[in-house]
Amino acid sequence: MKKIAIIILLFNILIQAGFAGTDKKASRFDFTGLRDPSLIRGFNYTPANVASPRHHISHWIHYDSSTTIFDLNLAKSLNLNQVRVFVPYAVYTEDRAALPVKLKHFIRECYKRGIGVMPVVGSGPWLRDTTQRTQGREWIKFLVEAISDEPGIVMWDAMNEPDWPTSPKDMVLGKFENAKFMARTFHELDPNTPVTIGMAFVDGMIELADYVDVLQFHDYMQTREQIRNNIKRAKEFAVKVNKPLINGEIGCIARANPYDIAIQEHMNAKVGWYIWELMIVRKGWGPVHGVFYEDGSVRDPSIAAAIMGFFRKRTADILPAVPDKEGWVTKIIDQSNKWLNDPDKNWKNGLDIAETASHLLESAELTAMITPPTWEVEMLRQGDTNMDTLKKLIIKLKDLLEPYKIPPPQK
Repeated sequence: MKKIAIIILLFNILIQAGFAGTDKKASRFDFTGLRDPSLIRGFNYTPANVASPRHHISHWIHYDSSTTIFDLNLAKSLNLNQVRVFVPYAVYTEDRAALPVKLKHFIRECYKRGIGVMPVVGSGPWLRDTTQRTQGREWIKFLVEAISDEPGIVMWDAMNEPDWPTSPKDMVLGKFENAKFMARTFHELDPNTPVTIGMAFVDGMIELADYVDVLQFHDYMQTREQIRNNIKRAKEFAVKVNKPLINGEIGCIARANPYDIAIQEHMNAKVGWYIWELMIVRKGWGPVHGVFYEDGSVRDPSIAAAIMGFFRKRTADILPAVPDKEGWVTKIIDQSNKWLNDPDKNWKNGLDIAETASHLLESAELTAMITPPTWEVEMLRQGDTNMDTLKKLIIKLKDLLEPYKIPPPQK
């Protein structure tokens, strides 16, 4: 009974200090001024330039402080304020001596930028062999002793998605038991830092709710209705059990879960979120996730805009662009035809025509941007003067513009 009373007291302190009231006392949640978890704007993080498919492990084994600083400055430029970062057990076994220094550098650089850190700890050999749980306890003890005193640590994520995949049943049950073990051990060894578990589904979040201080679910649904229904269920349960709620993963172009729509729905519902992920990781999830390339450029500016709270208009009073309003679509189509019919084609003039056509297409959003036309033009500018390739490009761009040409007035 005494232990239960202590846990209740600690949790009440967590709620009062971190998520409610006007008290100025600092807490794990409040070091960036976040008294309301709905204001969390987070990201999952792996550097874009990791050279191994084991990207979460490689991140720490080959930790690059300059890359970390560059990437965190990108996050800060978007006003992101939390990071969820994986620290696998394999890093402990392969790089134990150096790991504390690397972790502290990362956490302190985050802290300088007002970014809270949530390490995702996961599992090890004890997942399949419970007789080896002493290794799991040693791992947690190592982390607690190394970094729990860092003010940048916001909470521990005891395990990622123990409810995925959903079968076979025995495997899921084993992963659930591991998540419970990890959460209990974190509570025991570090009672001052909140614990969460990154559940893939709302049902899983509900099932393990007794083991966490902060409820967490992930969502990659395909329609606004599905997203809203999941948020609604999660919020209703959070109110019922009086625990803070976050979404630890959103945004995947391969699952019809656009970043801007997912972010907008969570913002409207006042649920804090973490996108997957900040960087376009070439050896990891890069083909379907991420905001920034390693040089700081972006693949899709709408993601950065959404993070900043700016969203595409999708209501009935939308005003479509008219790219030929000043006659430039008509003009560039005429110039394209003239160039194509010229037996003495000029390479530079052709590139200028292609670039102008590309700018019309991209600025008025008349073409898919999976391969930007301007990129195609730039590759020709930097490569050999292959006239046949340029000819094919101009024909393609001209044909894309043709439907948007305003017919001349009838006489």
